[in-house]
Amino acid sequence: MDASVQQAAAEIAARAERDLDALVAVSSPSGDAHGAEDCVAVVRALAPAGASFERLPCSSPAHADDLLVRLHGRGSGRVLLLGHLDTVVPHERHQPLTRVGERLVGSGSVDMKGGDVLALGVLRELARRPQLFAEVALLLVVDEEWRTGPLTHVARFAGWDACLCFEAGELAADGSDAVIVRRKAAGTLRVCADGVAAHAGAAPHKGRNALLALAAAAQAVAAAHAPDGPDRLTAVPTTLHSGGAFNVVPADGELHCDLRSDRTAAFEEVRERVPREVGGVGLETELTRVWPAMDARDASGPLLARAAALLGRPLTPSGRGGASDASHFAPAIPFTVDGLGPRGGLAHAPGEFVLTASLRPRAEVALALALAALDGGG
Repeated sequence: MDASVQQAAAEIAARAERDLDALVAVSSPSGDAHGAEDCVAVVRALAPAGASFERLPCSSPAHADDLLVRLHGRGSGRVLLLGHLDTVVPHERHQPLTRVGERLVGSGSVDMKGGDVLALGVLRELARRPQLFAEVALLLVVDEEWRTGPLTHVARFAGWDACLCFEAGELAADGSDAVIVRRKAAGTLRVCADGVAAHAGAAPHKGRNALLALAAAAQAVAAAHAPDGPDRLTAVPTTLHSGGAFNVVPADGELHCDLRSDRTAAFEEVRERVPREVGGVGLETELTRVWPAMDARDASGPLLARAAALLGRPLTPSGRGGASDASHFAPAIPFTVDGLGPRGGLAHAPGEFVLTASLRPRAEVALALALAALDGGG
């Protein structure tokens, strides 16, 4: 391994637990402006000396501004580091960081404050090497978990040499370090039902049951599920809300379905499977969120090869079904690589954790990729 990568990664890992403790201590569910501002304050304290800070209007309304941390150097390369500060965990379920054996357990630890900590470590190391770059930027958004519209910052970074995203890391089947170069598109399908209420005991025949209609819609969506098909489509009904009393025919309701595919057009095809009427109940459908697919396998090959040479070990390109902001940047920055955060598990669930032993090797991977991208820039 390149000696400078080895030493710098060891320094990043040595302070990562302390930095992660500070960031996870802040409860920052998506949409909570106060939590986002507290996270921004922590990041400012952890950023390298000489960095400048810029607040960018968030892509989602009624959110705090996103944070851009910038370094200017004397070279020619430009690299974007990417992460998010928001979590899905509400304040009342927030868990501060605790060490449990080899796990660092806490809300948002692996998704993705652990990645943010490593990104800050890479930024601090690059600040020592200004001759390598014209600009390195760390973009931390506050709405990744619940954003429904487009990510508005993409055009600003179009044409940069690389985008490195710090969602959770993983190992390949052979035990080598994996990085994410392919992701499915993600969509959310909303189905609304308009029926007629009636007394469930005295006059059920006068009602039109929205719950039954939504159940039929859920079955129609689930019938499209084909993870082994040409589009690798998954179509999963996830929430259904209908009815307000045990003795009343439900007059309305709402169904949500999670869709993932290699083709965004497949989402519209699933939508068309939902009937417009079931048992006299009208059904209306809407795709409330569509995130693009990402496929950087070909473009990222040279970057991964240079990074592997610095690491002295293989880097395995891999894919993942979950959505990420990296997917938005990939069309504008061909060298887009994701999954550079620490390894862990139970994201979005109680007991979410980062594996302590993964901090150093993932810091090595992230730093090697950043240096490889800058070597290739200009």
